Order: sequence, then structure tokens, then C-alpha cells
Amino acid sequence: MLITSVVLYLLGTLGLGVWAGTRIKNTSDFAVAGRSLPLIMVITTTFATWFGAETVMGIPAKFVQGGLGALVEDPFGAGTCLILVGLFFAARLYKLNLLTIGDYYRARYGKGIEVFCSAAIILSYLGWVAAQITALGLVFSVLTGGAMSETAGMIVGTLAVLIYVVIGGFLAVAITDFIQMIVLVVGLSIIAVFSAKLAGGTGAVIDMANNANLWHFLPDAKFTDIAFFVGSAVTMMLGSIPQQDVYQRVMSAKNAPTARAGAVIGGASYIIFAFVPMFVVACAVIVMGNDALELAKSDYQRVLPTFVMTKMPLIMQILFFGALLSAIKSTSSATLLAPSTSFTENILKNLRPGMSDRQQLLAMRVTIVVFASLVLAYAIAMKGTSIYDLVSSAYQVTLVGAFVPLVTGLYWKRATTQGAILSLVAGIATWIVFFPQISPLGEVFPGQLAGLLAAFAGMFIGSLAPQVLKNRHEPHKTAVSV
Repeated sequence: MLITSVVLYLLGTLGLGVWAGTRIKNTSDFAVAGRSLPLIMVITTTFATWFGAETVMGIPAKFVQGGLGALVEDPFGAGTCLILVGLFFAARLYKLNLLTIGDYYRARYGKGIEVFCSAAIILSYLGWVAAQITALGLVFSVLTGGAMSETAGMIVGTLAVLIYVVIGGFLAVAITDFIQMIVLVVGLSIIAVFSAKLAGGTGAVIDMANNANLWHFLPDAKFTDIAFFVGSAVTMMLGSIPQQDVYQRVMSAKNAPTARAGAVIGGASYIIFAFVPMFVVACAVIVMGNDALELAKSDYQRVLPTFVMTKMPLIMQILFFGALLSAIKSTSSATLLAPSTSFTENILKNLRPGMSDRQQLLAMRVTIVVFASLVLAYAIAMKGTSIYDLVSSAYQVTLVGAFVPLVTGLYWKRATTQGAILSLVAGIATWIVFFPQISPLGEVFPGQLAGLLAAFAGMFIGSLAPQVLKNRHEPHKTAVSV
């Protein structure tokens, strides 16, 4: 019954994707749903972008192990990212009426920066999509009691998402996100209530969290601890801003105010609702005792599925796996579409100028299939790496490479192409120098924060130095001419 329910749910989302495909007429429809979505759909699709496998299975186990302080990157950094996008980026970017975030880099700095930043953004999606595919493999393995291996589950799950994304594009993603987020919110809320009853009430759960000091958030007052805390916070908070999937949600809104409000509400909702799976796992610790804590240490991604499968009735299992699949599929669909759109628009078009809109649409669909195949291979090769770590490592490259040219380009008129080039070189080079395999510097200061600071320095020096030299040289030229 459980497997049948899951299969029917997957077939239903595929049907929605096929239906959405009949409404796709051009690349704008495919990439940003024709800039027509109302506020409620912008909120749900923005919320769905972040609420993935790591939110349901990674974050809760991190919480019972290390408290709120272990979650500064996600959900706090991730949710704050969407809020910042709404407050400072959505309206400005929406008015530019561009198809991808890479188009902005071309318009502001030229084709070289466009290609480089787009490549960095595409590369950053490897870890994120791989995390969702890894989770799909785990879910299908748990559902079948191990009859289906995790690798086979990854393949089946990838195909289930790939079909409706290729056919229906972002319109299919937005529609299925809307349905899946309803399933997710209702399902996890009911499971949270049932879990509290199993654990002896909400008060017992809060007491356990208090006794275990799980509400502790700020780091110790030591330079290294504070530096790594800030580094973790800005990784997703700022590194996720120059991402195509976030940009697509901004551009899909029917107007600029809707884009702004959708991002802010979606980000705040994500932070708040991320506490629900945390609460459920805290209940699991009470009900399962040391078994849950041992599982959290050895294979924490299985804590929540194991709790549901061993301690809850069938109806709760159906609700849980419906909610879990909703979270994973919504995120994986968005992260398959976004890099494929960026590649076609910002890299392929530079290699093959003059493509018609129909050719671009075909190229986007083919690229999605190719990218999905590459990510599937990467996920299988990285099997055993935690979902949370796969996600958190994905954003460092965009933090040190793409964020500074974006924010300075929008808010600093003196930013130049030379500054953007030096920013990219300084940010990425510094980040690489701090790799543990290269030097011990990464043990005392976070590489992504060092790279971010170097990127800002590169932008300011690269933009201002030529202007200062020019101003010094002009009086000399005037004197000679006189």
C-alpha cells in the first residue's frame, strides 16, 4: 500500500508535467514561465527551492547533534538569502527583463565575465543536485526494505524528475511545486503532532532540547570560532544569491512587487518551517532513545525515515514519504532546470550565435538530459558523502566568484570590467590557497570567507586603480599641451 501510494504520487506529478508541456511555446515560457506567476505560486516555488533533502533529513540530525549553532548555514543562512534577494535584488533584476543571471553579467561587464560566472554557477549545482539524487536513492531503498539498492533508486528517482522537467520546463516546476508544497506542509505538520504524542507531549520535547543545550546558537568568543561561524553563515546567505534557480523565481513573477514579496515571504517561511522536521527528530530521540542518537552519528540521513517506518502507522508513513518526496522532487527539478538554462543562454549561444528560439528550446531540453546524466554519475561516485555536506559545499564557488560582481554591479556605479576580472581571480585563487590539501591556512580561517574578502578587494582595486592613474595622468598631459 505504501509503495503503491508513492508510485501513484509520482505518476501524478509526471502527468502535470506533460500537461504543462502543452503550454510551452518559447524559451521564455520554458525558462521563466512567461513572467506570469501570481504571488502564491512565487512563494511556494521559492520556498520549494530550498526545502529539499537536507532540510528533512540533514538539518534535523545536525540539530540533535550540535544544536542551533550547527545550522547557521542552513536553514538560517539559506532562508536569509531569499529575504536579501527580495529586499535588495528582486526589483532591480526584474526591471532588466533578462532570461538568466548570466545575461546580467554580459550586460554589465561583457561576454568574458558572462561565460566565467555562468560556468561557476553551473559547477555549483553539481553538489546540490547530487544531494537530491542521493536522497531519492535512499528513499526508494528504505521504501522497498532494501530490495532496491540506493544506486538503482538514484536512477529511478532521476528519471521520475527528469521527464516532467524536460517536457514542461519551469511552468511544470512551478505547478508541481505548488502541489508538492501543500503535501509537504500538511504532511509534516500532521506527523509533528503525532510525533509529539509518541514523545509524551510538546513540553517533554522542549525539556529534552533545553537539557541537551540544543538552543545554543552563537559561537565561543574566540577569533577562529567566530570566523568559521561567519564563514558558514555567508556561504549560503550570499553564495546562493547569484544562482539561476533563485533568479528564475524572481523573473517568473507577474511584476516586480510580486517578485520582491514572494522572495521575502518564501525565505521567512523556509526558516520557520525548517523547525518542523527538527521537532520530529527531537521526538525520535525521546521515543527511540540511544538508537536514534547512534543512528544520528553513524548514518544520520536515516534517522527520520527509520523513526517513521518503525514507530508510526501506515497512514503516517504515506504522509511522510509523500512530504519527503515533495521536498526532494521540488528542489531537484529546480536545480536540473537552472544550470541547463544558463548553459544554453550564456555559453552555448556564445559558441553558436544566431540560434533561433526553437533551436534554443531544443538545446535547453537536451542540456537538461546531459546534465542530469552527469550529476547522476557524480552522485553515484560520491555515494557515502552526507547530503548536508554535498549541499553546503556547492555554494562556495559562487560566493567567491560570482557574488561580488553582481552586488557591486547593481549598487556601485564605478565597478568596471577590469574590477570584475580581478575580483574573480583574487577570490577564487585565495579560496583555493586555503584548501586543506594545499596549506594549513584553512584550519585557522575559513577559505570561503578569505576568498570573499579578496574578491571585494579585487573589485575595488581593479575598478579604482585605473581611474586614479588616469586622473593623475590627465593634469600632466594638460601642462605639456599648454
